Amino acid sequence: MNTIKSLFILSTIVLTSSCANNKNTTTKDNNSTSSEIEYWLTKSDQSVLLEKQKNTIHFTTEQSSKNIVEVDPSKIYQDIDGFGFTLTGGSAELINKLDPTTKKNLLQELFGRGKNSIGMDVLRISIGASDLNKSSFTYNDLPARQTDTKLEKFDISNDLDVINLLVEIQKINPKIKIFATPWSAPAWMKTNNSLIGGSLKPEYYETYAQYFVKYIKALNSKGINIFAITPQNEPEHPGNEPSMLMTAIEQTNFIKNNIGPAFQKNNIKTKIIIYDHNCDHPEYPITVLNDAEANKYIDGSAFHLYLGDISALTKVHEAFPKKNLYFTEQYTAKDSAFENDFKWHMKNVIIGSIRNWSKAAFEWNLANDQNFAPHTPKGCTTCKGAITIEGNKLTRNVGYYIVAQASKFVPVNSKRIGSTQFGSISTVAFVLPDNKKAMVILNDGNVNSTFDLKVGDKFAKIDIPAESSATYIWN
Repeated sequence: MNTIKSLFILSTIVLTSSCANNKNTTTKDNNSTSSEIEYWLTKSDQSVLLEKQKNTIHFTTEQSSKNIVEVDPSKIYQDIDGFGFTLTGGSAELINKLDPTTKKNLLQELFGRGKNSIGMDVLRISIGASDLNKSSFTYNDLPARQTDTKLEKFDISNDLDVINLLVEIQKINPKIKIFATPWSAPAWMKTNNSLIGGSLKPEYYETYAQYFVKYIKALNSKGINIFAITPQNEPEHPGNEPSMLMTAIEQTNFIKNNIGPAFQKNNIKTKIIIYDHNCDHPEYPITVLNDAEANKYIDGSAFHLYLGDISALTKVHEAFPKKNLYFTEQYTAKDSAFENDFKWHMKNVIIGSIRNWSKAAFEWNLANDQNFAPHTPKGCTTCKGAITIEGNKLTRNVGYYIVAQASKFVPVNSKRIGSTQFGSISTVAFVLPDNKKAMVILNDGNVNSTFDLKVGDKFAKIDIPAESSATYIWN
């Protein structure tokens, strides 16, 4: 009798435990088909600026709209390096003048991954001065008619504002990828002996390659790793200050005969990226990549969009699918309306460049003052920084919100995945390193839009206001 009673009790315990386990499994399955989506919204009328929305969105099994945006995590495209700006010499100068607390908080906001940070993972810097430095310089400026082929007078001290700030930034974000590009070679190496225009003299190609080597090693000695260089910023625009013309054939020869072998000989792992100019001439990088000797040293191509169409990136990708693509510059102007710049840049730079295979998207200048300075005498007088710095007063401009709409949510080592779009709705989607999914959406139309976000057999009803961008995140 006691044995029978004991068996009955044991059977009851096993059955109860089994039911409890089945209940837990069912609950987990239900959660997986109705997971919550959080989202952050920016309206181009500035009434909402990168604000997390309080209302919740859930996946269900019911389709509610005839319009569908489908995200397909099984379609994996390029790795993402990140989103950011160019840290010009002028930007660094202004940031370094902030009081210590304001500066510390700003750097944490820009490069950290905290609740109040936007998490930029890439930075572009100039090798020597850009046009948004207060004056033009290189690291080997000499009096007229002097030369220095051994680069004995090479000196980076004019760039300490940038260099010292990079050291601080790397402490906040050790993974940050730094892209560097020159606006000009030293004047004595050029056909016109000027930092404006002219071309690199062939007899100085090797010297200039060693100039890059010395630069990378000099920054390495400060603990700064240069992820990639381009041989020349905007090589088809010799009218800026500084600037230098470099044709596709000249760039090809410089890479295959000089800088490529110099990097290899010195065991420099910094990537060589070509072109770094507008989308109207994809034949330029294609010409360089068509040279087999140059090709072997090249990581990829970089683009701006002051001319042409963003689809030029895909044209280069289709010609050389194993080479990477980067979108490295687009400026916002002092007289442009926030609304117009926000919509155009979200559509073309943040969403458009990534949908066309770019691994990174950069806006132009990180900071300037209320007078759109510093800049060189013939540099850009209308370029609006992401942040206006007036003493210790900080104003976040349209560029800040363009980049932040992606950088805050899509860290380095994310991957682009498949997403559809329709009508006024532009999209780009990602799988993040923690396996969450994120999607940046722009509603470019003048009316609100409703559609279903479809992932597998799940649907979520999305309502996005007119002329707005939102970033959605889910498990």
